[in-house]
Amino acid sequence: MSEKEAMFSKKNLRLLTDPIGSQNPITVQVLGICSALAVTAQIKPAIVMTLSVMVVLALSNVIISLLRNSIPNRIRIIVQLVIVAALVILVDQVLKAFVYDVSKQLSVFVGLIITNCIIMGRLEAFALGNKPWPAFLDGIGNAAGYGVILVIVAFFRELLGSGTLFGFQIIPEGFYNFGYANNGLMVLSPMALITVAIIIWVQRYRKRDLIEANK
Repeated sequence: MSEKEAMFSKKNLRLLTDPIGSQNPITVQVLGICSALAVTAQIKPAIVMTLSVMVVLALSNVIISLLRNSIPNRIRIIVQLVIVAALVILVDQVLKAFVYDVSKQLSVFVGLIITNCIIMGRLEAFALGNKPWPAFLDGIGNAAGYGVILVIVAFFRELLGSGTLFGFQIIPEGFYNFGYANNGLMVLSPMALITVAIIIWVQRYRKRDLIEANK
């Protein structure tokens, strides 16, 4: 097997695909719920949050993987937090420099990436025991799985709650003239939780059907 084939082997590709579906960190592992509730009132901040988590998780996974044999076990959590915090500060400064309006919308939640359960969980469960390339793929895959749920939730919350997507009016003005009204509940955090719960229910229902079909 060539080096390129080894890098993109079936096992490595599953590190990218499994977290988006069968091992999704939000719907299966129920991690990262707080930011899923807080930053999904609109699609744009949800996408920026996803990219921020992806950068932090992928790079921290690689760094911890490179250092895995030299980090004393008794201080490994401290080392992980320092690395993640440094990356989050860099990401936060980049957001403030280039997308300040979105940075203001995300507020403290960018900083809270430091304590995101998904990131610390992947560092402990994967990066400490694997080489840099698989660790990088694992970081990208789990961040993508996290982001898919954020974007889906944000899509329905913004569309039904504000009638817009990416800030552009989607629902025709004629609908409002006939009495249609935006659902104000959709912009509140409880509806984000209910939307996530519906996604979890649908995924687990489909998974049950697949298991029964394969019996």
